[in-house]
Amino acid sequence: MNTYVYGITASSHPALPKDMGGIGDPARPVRVLKQGALAALVSDAPDGLRPKRRELLAHSAVLDEAGAAGCVLPMRFGSVAPDDDTVSSVLAERSEHYKERLTALDGKVEYNVKASHDEEAVLHRVMAENPELRAMTQANRQAGGGTYDQRLHLGEMVVAAVKAQEAEDATDVQHTLEPAADAVSVGPDSSGWLANVSFLVDRDGAENFLTAVEQLRSGHPHLELRVNGPLPPYSFVEPGPAEPAITSAAEHAEE
Repeated sequence: MNTYVYGITASSHPALPKDMGGIGDPARPVRVLKQGALAALVSDAPDGLRPKRRELLAHSAVLDEAGAAGCVLPMRFGSVAPDDDTVSSVLAERSEHYKERLTALDGKVEYNVKASHDEEAVLHRVMAENPELRAMTQANRQAGGGTYDQRLHLGEMVVAAVKAQEAEDATDVQHTLEPAADAVSVGPDSSGWLANVSFLVDRDGAENFLTAVEQLRSGHPHLELRVNGPLPPYSFVEPGPAEPAITSAAEHAEE
């Protein structure tokens, strides 16, 4: 049976509750695979695993329980290996990497910040800061709206100005919050967001980070910020090139 992997920790990590259940219905018992100084938190992987709410919550619950007792390197939902031996092999092959990450991430949490524009507010901003746009808008208005070509040209200039503002604001989000974090990981481009950035933060220093977020929000009223955290430091595990044996559930199902 395939093996589902929740996270990686030190072999000396305190034991989980004996009745700890994970994904699946009924919940698969969570067990610990030890390999030298490392251990993996695993369970059997049910067939047809999908990211339903119950499964996502079960995955998070295992990490929360383990994380309360010490550092855990979280695997993303759907991490599946062919069997226990494969997981043990990965732990052995990537031992130095995982031990370094456990040390570096001890006492750390992740905050993900996504930013988008308030459409009306950003239009006011680009118009206020661009005399040429204001002049063209006024000229078109006085001409009863302007010709088709004039309206088209104005629209193209507005779009360009908004895109330039998006690039500027994406940089501001990262640069403003970076000093309050230990590390930064820029996420993939996501539709609807001009910035998608994860920050590694000292658990005890989270208040300073959240204060920086509020300062960013107050200084950029045209931005809408969504903050998700504290989370296990998913974006900072940095899986290495020797780890393809642990794949997402979807990839494994296609093999």
